[in-house]
Amino acid sequence: MPEQGANGLTYAAAGVDIDAGNEMVDRIKPMVRSTRRPGADAEIGGFGGLFDLKAAGFHDPILVAANDGVGTKVKIAIESGIHGTVGIDLVAMCVNDLIVQGAEPLFFLDYYATGKLDPKAGADIVSGIAQGCRESGCALIGGETAEMPGLYAGGDYDLAGFAVGAAERGRLLPRGDVAPGDVVFGLPSSGVHSNGFSLVRRIVAGTGLAWDAPAPFAPAKTLAEALLTPTRLYVKSLLAALKAAPTIKALAHITGGGFPDNIPRVLPEGVGVEIDLACIPVLPVFQWLAKTGGVAEREMLRTFNCGIGMIVVASEAGAAAAEAALMAAGEKPVRLGQAIAAPDGERVRYRGRLGL
Repeated sequence: MPEQGANGLTYAAAGVDIDAGNEMVDRIKPMVRSTRRPGADAEIGGFGGLFDLKAAGFHDPILVAANDGVGTKVKIAIESGIHGTVGIDLVAMCVNDLIVQGAEPLFFLDYYATGKLDPKAGADIVSGIAQGCRESGCALIGGETAEMPGLYAGGDYDLAGFAVGAAERGRLLPRGDVAPGDVVFGLPSSGVHSNGFSLVRRIVAGTGLAWDAPAPFAPAKTLAEALLTPTRLYVKSLLAALKAAPTIKALAHITGGGFPDNIPRVLPEGVGVEIDLACIPVLPVFQWLAKTGGVAEREMLRTFNCGIGMIVVASEAGAAAAEAALMAAGEKPVRLGQAIAAPDGERVRYRGRLGL
């Protein structure tokens, strides 16, 4: 094969900068090490990450895996230049899906794809991922950074996360005995979390507001800062509550699809829930979105969390114990309603109105 001359093409000329990738790895190594936990040393650089279940204290574990992304929330980060929080969202969207199955998150891997790698922006993103891992007790044991000019424009990027957790055999959720009369609690969200941002961005575009303008619903912050409030991590509080209150039968993470799509996923056939909408602590951001975008109540409920990011179902007799355990773990549970018989038709029924 003939040798390329001095003017031959290089990978860098094609738009992929290997040196920038190496610089980013050097920047993130201390962040990754900060996520060490029993079972993982959280070092990167090999071809795969290792985890020792025995060292983590498990005896007869069932592994539980979840993956997710941040959605078009990343567009706000890209356009505003605020990259430090979407990594927390990425972890939260995955590990919250593990805890609802009764599993303790063990380790996390990320995938970061961009048109042109900016080592500082990449490091900011991984800093958020590391923070999310520390706050949920899981190790960041690996990931992939892909520079793909032509597929992503300029500094555009997307994220994907992969989490694995474990639960001892026999302790998985949901339990199959959720029954009419069981009590439904809600745990407050921090904001929009990471769903519905295509609608959020459409509403913002209609206002003409810039990302650095004061947020109409939180004037002390810019609009971008307020909307980029990261998804709440429910892992540590729920792990503590599950240990203290075996009367908790099911948990549901309120993500895309809102209340009507997510709650039935943890209910047995023939069982639904009735929720008093007046009990939901609607956050100002949702009031602003509904009013500014003219979004109907039912559409809000199936698109956003509206102020409740996690549902907890407990036995009727053990509801007080479950509530006390949640409060002891630092949560502020809100009693929303109860499980009902739902042999057919809607499985999530409402009374009252949202405070929009």
